[in-house]
Amino acid sequence: MKKKGGAMLLVLLCLWLCVPAWAGEGLTLSSRGAILMDGGTGTVLYEKNSHERMPPASVTKIMTMLLIYEGEAAGQFQWTDPVQVSAHASSMGGSQVFLEAGEVQTAQELTKCIAIASANDAAVAMAEFVAGSEEAFVERMNRRAKELGMADTHFINACGLDAEGHETSAYDIALMSRELMNRFPEIREYTTTWQDTITHKTKKGETLFGLTNTNKLIKWYEGATGLKTGSTGKALYCLSGTAERDGLQLIAVVMAAPDFRVRFQETMQLLDHGFANYSAGKGLPAGEKVAEVPVTKGMTDTVDAVVAEEASFLLKKEGGKEWETKTELLPLLAAPVQAGERLGEVIYLMDGKEIGRAALVAGAAVEKADLQTVLERMLENWL
Repeated sequence: MKKKGGAMLLVLLCLWLCVPAWAGEGLTLSSRGAILMDGGTGTVLYEKNSHERMPPASVTKIMTMLLIYEGEAAGQFQWTDPVQVSAHASSMGGSQVFLEAGEVQTAQELTKCIAIASANDAAVAMAEFVAGSEEAFVERMNRRAKELGMADTHFINACGLDAEGHETSAYDIALMSRELMNRFPEIREYTTTWQDTITHKTKKGETLFGLTNTNKLIKWYEGATGLKTGSTGKALYCLSGTAERDGLQLIAVVMAAPDFRVRFQETMQLLDHGFANYSAGKGLPAGEKVAEVPVTKGMTDTVDAVVAEEASFLLKKEGGKEWETKTELLPLLAAPVQAGERLGEVIYLMDGKEIGRAALVAGAAVEKADLQTVLERMLENWL
């Protein structure tokens, strides 16, 4: 009977966790703060106390990972570089992979531990490796937060352990989540990994240590791509959950959820709401010709205006509606014209309202006309 009762409770729990957000009218969340953001455009689709400052727990590590990936991309270090764990890093409590002082791991392995197992010791070890000390790294965290417009944020440490003044908001978490996922999509290799291992290499020998992802969304939610959980006594239960379906990338953040089940349930409700009501739109492909712009004194009389980059925009699922375009172009150019020179913009409209835009550039270079070409044109016009 006990086994049957336990199985029934498990089934009921799974059903409860998967209740869609639109089962009632609108979204009613018990988490203290929340936000749903389109990852492509940054458009806010839902918010609740989204600018209230609260402790973020290990969701802090989104900024830690962003700075790590930026450091590697800038050539500051390589993923294969060895990192020696300090006594300070190994002393971190909370979630950890039990690194020992003096232990050496690669930057890649430590980053994997942060992304999958939310390891505080690995986060501090990498902070010291990247910036020289955790304090110097935290200065970079706060500076980067300002650059991203995270006005509600102040970091005290690199891992998210409770500390007076260590706080952020749901909106700011969405901002740094968007930056990390858009600039470094390769992080999905770790944020979508359910289980992995590392090998501890110490004076006592080598031992295998298992890693299990703290983010259950990657098991429970279709299209989940990440990103980071967090929980402490002050922060309660937090989560920045990311998912993608049919090109639509969503970021759902909950803060101060009352328990771990609500944290995941309400994140899934936010994501469900987004996927049910919105879709991702794509503009004209890069390189497509949109118009021609007249050129004076050039080897050719015109230059093609082509799309510089395919635009992404957010569409409401209303059915049967297509976007339209209009162009804003320079009326005339004087040679020489450089390939890629900006000529204007293509603007995407739906129901007369702008939903996105992309730059139009010169598809080829146009050199200044030489004397022979000028004389030939004069003769042609005269005849």
